[in-house]
Amino acid sequence: MSILVVDASVATKWFVPEVLSAEARQWQSRGDDLHAPAIFLDIEIANILWKKMVRGDLIRSDVDRILLQLPILPLVRHLEGPLIPAAVEIAQRNGRSVYDSLYLALAVHLNGQMLTADQRLVNSLLGTPMAGYVRWVGDLATMP
Repeated sequence: MSILVVDASVATKWFVPEVLSAEARQWQSRGDDLHAPAIFLDIEIANILWKKMVRGDLIRSDVDRILLQLPILPLVRHLEGPLIPAAVEIAQRNGRSVYDSLYLALAVHLNGQMLTADQRLVNSLLGTPMAGYVRWVGDLATMP
């Protein structure tokens, strides 16, 4: 088992069928210890769902149903406050947003890996000290 910090791009795929949803569900069912920033994950997922609703990909009742499931996601939630200074540092050193860096800061804190569906994020960290702390959700072939 390993420690995985799940970002909103992956957690959303647990609920919404889209590219890489099957892979996201496989990561969820492996038995790893799953973690996330407490409130931030829910806010990011809500924003993703809102965008999908605006585009017509989801209807309001689907969004409401998913939102009701967020508090019972099988993951350990961590307060964001203590992670913010490290997230700002990671963002500054790697040219990433503080949003993305919050997940990375938690992964570093837990000595785990951030699991993301954001391939650009993964690619941008190649060759940096953060590369070992991030996994792409489509990387099932290299799952330990």
